[in-house]
Amino acid sequence: MEKNAELQYKLEQFLYDNASHCDKKNWDLYLNDFDENMIFHVPQWKSEHEYTTDPKRQMSLIYYPNRGGLEDRVFRVETEKSSSAYPLPRTLHQISNIRIVKIENDEIHVEAGWDTSYVRMEIANRFFGQVNYRIKASEQGFKITYKQVILLNDKINAVLDFYHI
Repeated sequence: MEKNAELQYKLEQFLYDNASHCDKKNWDLYLNDFDENMIFHVPQWKSEHEYTTDPKRQMSLIYYPNRGGLEDRVFRVETEKSSSAYPLPRTLHQISNIRIVKIENDEIHVEAGWDTSYVRMEIANRFFGQVNYRIKASEQGFKITYKQVILLNDKINAVLDFYHI
């Protein structure tokens, strides 16, 4: 039991750090939290209670099949080559109810709740939902291999980007 409590604590700290890297726009540290072969997926809702599950065949709000897609997006944000992201919002990511669901092979399956408040051009708003992670331990610490974000308030009147979730 003590080992699970220690693992739980370390995972929580890792996820809090990842959120903080995003809030502080420390993109190198943020990207370093992700494995090279990670998948980042924000499915679209098909109905009131069912979302898409296959990002290659169904609509997604965001889908990066590896870290390269996320790196490209970060590059566009950093260099202000993305007019939709300029000016960048101030964000506060909050993660809660972090639970280890299972450990399979070398991956830890984690579920959590999340809420991001943000301010852009003096307008405050928020996104919230659930998130499913697969995380593996490496010599450098943990790496996210899979991040699926279930956006619960998907009727949005603003731009949605990786830094919101």
